[in-house]
Amino acid sequence: MRIDVLTLFPEMFTPLQTSIIGRAVEDKKIEIYVHDIRDYSQDKHKKCDDTPFGGGAGMVMTAQPIKDAILSVDPDHEAVRIFMSPRGKVFNQTTVLEYAKEKRLLLLCGHYEGVDQRVIDLFIDQELSIGDYVLTGGEIPAMAVVDAVCRYVDGVISTESLESESFSEGLLEYAQYTRPQEFMGLKVPSVLLSGNHAEIAKWRKENSLEKTKQSRPDLLEKK
Repeated sequence: MRIDVLTLFPEMFTPLQTSIIGRAVEDKKIEIYVHDIRDYSQDKHKKCDDTPFGGGAGMVMTAQPIKDAILSVDPDHEAVRIFMSPRGKVFNQTTVLEYAKEKRLLLLCGHYEGVDQRVIDLFIDQELSIGDYVLTGGEIPAMAVVDAVCRYVDGVISTESLESESFSEGLLEYAQYTRPQEFMGLKVPSVLLSGNHAEIAKWRKENSLEKTKQSRPDLLEKK
């Protein structure tokens, strides 16, 4: 899979060079390219924003640099082009799995008060939100999408880990424990020490269901 990110602040994506995603890039299981939109500006000062028509606070990212960046990076429209926006459909595990099947994604990160609507109308396939709140820009949402999707690319994470985590069966993940067996008076549930795999699986299913009831009962309504 190849993912291209268009942003005014490429330095914000340094975390993607570390941990699991960083190793996956090094091992050539995924390709991640971060492009500075300013490099495509025709303004002599590399300006990429201007005041909004109709007035209002803040600045709006201009169309020309974004258009040229998109057409340079994805001239044949091979990628699913996504604009990170609080107006978009909400990102969830279903979307993660859909994106993981694609060969290419292009993520556009807005900033300030947003981007010129004509860029969205002409060059974007989907608008995507990571939740009902507003951030200073699309960089953090884009990193969340990259991280979530890349985990499902073959070879990045073991299949067993993916099968037993939150949302894999429409439930939250069960509680996890490791050494020591007792910590500050709290003991590991005895069933996990029993070696009885059937009973352990049963406990984990029940614990998963209980945690979902407590924290995300809305997930049970969908089942």
